[in-house]
Amino acid sequence: MPIDVADAHHRLRKLVVALLLCISVSPAVDASAAAITAAVTSAGRPAEDRARDSDRKPDAILRFFEITPGQRVAELMTGRGYYAELLSRVVGSKGAVIAQNNAFVVKRFADEPLNERLANPELANVNRVDAELADPGLPNELDAVLMILFYHDTYWQEIDRRAMNRAVFDALKPGGLYGIVDHHAEAGSGSRDVKSLHRVDAELVKREILAAGFEFDAESDGLRHPEDDRSANVFDAGIRGRTDRFVFRFRKPSRDQAPN
Repeated sequence: MPIDVADAHHRLRKLVVALLLCISVSPAVDASAAAITAAVTSAGRPAEDRARDSDRKPDAILRFFEITPGQRVAELMTGRGYYAELLSRVVGSKGAVIAQNNAFVVKRFADEPLNERLANPELANVNRVDAELADPGLPNELDAVLMILFYHDTYWQEIDRRAMNRAVFDALKPGGLYGIVDHHAEAGSGSRDVKSLHRVDAELVKREILAAGFEFDAESDGLRHPEDDRSANVFDAGIRGRTDRFVFRFRKPSRDQAPN
């Protein structure tokens, strides 16, 4: 009996579709998404934090950085702890969070506000660390290290970024993630605007982190604002919270590689 090729192809397509429909979402991915949603929508979060969510989009950012329950995560330059609290709620009691600040931020902005936040017993898995970025005091085998809206400040604060990025590299487990969010400066401007506008050239940041031995994994456009021409100070009332931001995800290779 001759084979009807068109009918066979049709049956094969139906079979493929049926198989795809039967594939369920990975339980780990589902649990991570649920934990992030629960963290962001938690009634226990401060009202002032929740008011910032529409600009900062923490749900999308935490998903992009693959934060999951049970992880050990550090946030460098956590400030008053907006993201440290979210990380704490996502990783849960089986995870741990390091909230690091340097002396400059502790003295000027973060000491009492961060202590007040961490007095909440729901955040018992957060360990406050006051240390300089060149030697941030990170333990080994971390799953992720994040730096949110601060990398540009490392230039005018004259921080040894090579030492900082290498310390992050050494602290992460193989395959661990280094996540960066910052304000776009004009392409090709390097570090010109790091203090005057609090912006940095994204490609400069990428080059420095790759030089520490990381691999570039992905970029998110979740915080892009093309209408921002990158010429204004990020604290100007007309642009604050709506700057064009880059979101980079780097990974430590599965096999350690020496920096270039």
